[in-house]
Amino acid sequence: MSDQPIAEPLAPVTKPRDRIVAARGARRSMLDDPRILGWGSVALVLIAWELIAILTGVNELYLPRPTQIVVAMFDMFANGRLAVDLAATLARVFGGFFIALAVGVALGIWIAAFDRVRAVADMFIAALYPLPKVTLIPLLIIWLGTGGPFMLTISALGAIFPIVINTVLGVRQCDPGLVLAARDLGATQRQVMLLVLLPSAIPSIFAGARLGLGVSIILVVAAEMVVGKVGLGSRLYLAGQVLETGQVFAVLIVLATLGIIVTKIQDRIDNRLSRWRLA
Repeated sequence: MSDQPIAEPLAPVTKPRDRIVAARGARRSMLDDPRILGWGSVALVLIAWELIAILTGVNELYLPRPTQIVVAMFDMFANGRLAVDLAATLARVFGGFFIALAVGVALGIWIAAFDRVRAVADMFIAALYPLPKVTLIPLLIIWLGTGGPFMLTISALGAIFPIVINTVLGVRQCDPGLVLAARDLGATQRQVMLLVLLPSAIPSIFAGARLGLGVSIILVVAAEMVVGKVGLGSRLYLAGQVLETGQVFAVLIVLATLGIIVTKIQDRIDNRLSRWRLA
């Protein structure tokens, strides 16, 4: 055997052009990431807002800087006011929403399953759905007062119509062959509704729930601005009355953040439902 050491294999030589192409590919893959694009665009808008406010010297009464808004938000959370308002608004929104979800799904299946019921319901839905629900606030105050029942009702009214309409559409799109097969196997009308029609309508029901939840948030905040003593809408209105622009923007950012969180949660649920349906 030879005593000469075995030569190690040479590392592949990377050309400068190859490194440039690889770097461009990495940047391109980062720009294709929706999370980077989404949050990056938000960060750019906030940075531009901060710089423009500093360079123009605009009065914070009209347009506070993002850093000033963050300080105001932390102050409001520190003294507990904003946390209480947020909890009150969330309780009203989701309390009314879940009532609308249960009632709306039941009504939607009932309307879609029976032609006579659908003929009657179509007239009422056509008349009431386009009606701006904000216009019902004075009437609901007369009937229910300004307490919890009023807030739950206005939240449920915002969500129930999208849920009912989408449930009807989902049930009507069910494969008739599945219904006939279930009846041939001896299923009752109730079993057909619960075991065939309802599962097939779940994607449409979820789409209606997404729309309805957004409307519920809008209506609850609007109602709080009119009659609420506690809640994000009430805090928004009071801050505007005393010209606390930083607090106004702080509440708006909390509402925007709430919208982002709700939307992302709904997207994940939607993805799981889609996988379950395709499985």
